[in-house]
Amino acid sequence: MVILSTLNPQQRLAAETLRGPVLILAGAGTGKTRVITFRIAHMVDRGIKPGNILAVTFTNKAAREMKERVTKLLPRTRKDDEGEADKPTISTFHSLCVRILRQHIEALGYKKNFVIYDEAEQLGAIKKILSHISAKGEKTDPKAIHSLLSRYKNGGLNAKLVDESAIAMAQHISRRYDSALKACNAVDFDDLLLLVLRLFREHPAVLEACRAKYRYVMVDEYQDTNAAQFELVNSLCKEHRNLCVVGDDDQSIYGWRGAEIANLLDLEKHFPEVKVVKLEQNYRSTNIILNAANAVIKNNVQRRGKQLWSAKGDGNRITLNTFETDEDEARTVVEEIEFLRMAKRTPWKECAILFRTNIQSTPLEIALRKAGVRYNLIGGQSIFDRREIRDSLAYLKTMVNPHDDISLLRIANVPARGLSDVTMERLLGASQERNCSVFSVMRHTDVQAMFTTKTREAIGEFVAFIEETRAPIESADATVRPASLTQWAEKFLAGTGYIDDLRRGEKNIETADNRVRNIKDLLARLDQTGSGPCGERISDFLEELTLDADRQEEKQAEKDAVTLITMHSCKGLEFPNVFIVGLEDGLLPHSRSKVEGTLDEERRLFYVAITRAMLTLTMSHCQSRKKYGQVMPCHPSGFLQEIPEEFIERGDEKAKAPVAAAEGKSIFAALRESLG
Repeated sequence: MVILSTLNPQQRLAAETLRGPVLILAGAGTGKTRVITFRIAHMVDRGIKPGNILAVTFTNKAAREMKERVTKLLPRTRKDDEGEADKPTISTFHSLCVRILRQHIEALGYKKNFVIYDEAEQLGAIKKILSHISAKGEKTDPKAIHSLLSRYKNGGLNAKLVDESAIAMAQHISRRYDSALKACNAVDFDDLLLLVLRLFREHPAVLEACRAKYRYVMVDEYQDTNAAQFELVNSLCKEHRNLCVVGDDDQSIYGWRGAEIANLLDLEKHFPEVKVVKLEQNYRSTNIILNAANAVIKNNVQRRGKQLWSAKGDGNRITLNTFETDEDEARTVVEEIEFLRMAKRTPWKECAILFRTNIQSTPLEIALRKAGVRYNLIGGQSIFDRREIRDSLAYLKTMVNPHDDISLLRIANVPARGLSDVTMERLLGASQERNCSVFSVMRHTDVQAMFTTKTREAIGEFVAFIEETRAPIESADATVRPASLTQWAEKFLAGTGYIDDLRRGEKNIETADNRVRNIKDLLARLDQTGSGPCGERISDFLEELTLDADRQEEKQAEKDAVTLITMHSCKGLEFPNVFIVGLEDGLLPHSRSKVEGTLDEERRLFYVAITRAMLTLTMSHCQSRKKYGQVMPCHPSGFLQEIPEEFIERGDEKAKAPVAAAEGKSIFAALRESLG
């Protein structure tokens, strides 16, 4: 039995309202995850089958946290009619769509073992397309095209902001791009939703089956849903009407990637009978921080009104600093962090520095390194996103299992060995017809006969290379098996010509050396993986790397380090001590907002940044800032004027440390001396 008495009155009302459409307006820090999990548990207590409950959110981390909490509230796993574990489906939008597609995608002409391309692989496909359609000497940014394609697929292209030629380009490239992916039996993240919607439209029985299974649907962070996600949710719920959406229009900050705030603001248009429950008691911040946030966000006209409050008391006033340069700003922020650590024993991990754009991190990183302060820059490129690492892992996966189509297709012509995209598409088509792997059809003589002599030779050489390279690790003879897996891998990879090709492909020698070093560092770990048969050791190694990659961000969060993070990335996080830097016109609000008409979203971004702070909040702006090597004058953000003076304590370096300033010393230096 779930005890709802631990919830506050509004939380309890939200958890007890089980049928019909419900909108839970959950302000920042109001315990929405707790409400969602208690609501799910209460539904089961009231006799609703767990298997009929679907809860959808946006990140794997949020889904995992929700699952863990629900499991604790529902300790006993029930069985359905077929003896399977009967439990709620708690997942991201994309995971839900993968689940549906794995069962039904063959109806759309794909194989069930389709691969999902990540951003690096998507960019690779786009680059190939651009190389064929771009005029000689024309340079087009693949990342810009990738963004354009994503927004086009999700219906997020605003005709007022994107000219007709850009839309025409998106349509043209999208057709080629979709064809290229389908030839590799691949989809991208946007396709996951769009293909499910296509399934629902073209195969009504699939939609009816999903509706019958998911009779109670909950959607977290509803303000971040785009047009495709809205259509998916609406398709599932418009018959049974049991939809509960949880969100906060004041935290809608992803309009640039297709999020539609109207999905939340205009919910009554689609569900007129919706019941609205507001969560306004904040459990994170002090009242001065919340009052400042309330004062800022009320200047947005199109919003659902709410007033955050806390039982924690008023707390400290918000510090607002003005600095001459961004270097002064960075140095002082680091000094204040060190002051907290040395004087108040505040760990680095309890401090976060927030900024509007990634480029603002440079002076901060320099100052942190100079002071010896450990930090974690959120959003840096993972080692597992590097091309050379992906290629090397694909080679290893192919050697362990040559029937892994995904890995084999990635490395078949890397480096070039006469197996063109057209050849691989034909081989993939043959594998689909014969219901076997690409490697299997490459060994079929009748399939080889489809190609020219030159291509047949290339296919034969590739098959022989795979079989000869695998032979030592598959052998039962201990004298044949490699003594060192690292040396075995380095030898065959070098023998393919991949290392030489990698060096030739880089204009910068240092970059090429770094790529080769990354590969060597990766392969060196092979010999550190347990004992036993070679194939199993390599499989264990690959599995371990996958888990490392998935948990990399969580491990980083466990370290005692200052967090450097953009305002867009900080939503959902909280820190005892927050420093918001660069509050200048042109940065926040961003200069583009005036042209694009997104001033309200910029204000919501500021609101999100403010409400990350639990105990102290320090904000700052500069009178000048380096931009592209030049010192440019700056003006304070207009948003600062929206915070009442009663919540602000203005300060400068002299006011904070008059003794240190008189002696020409920094706060940090003076404090270090005083503490010995």
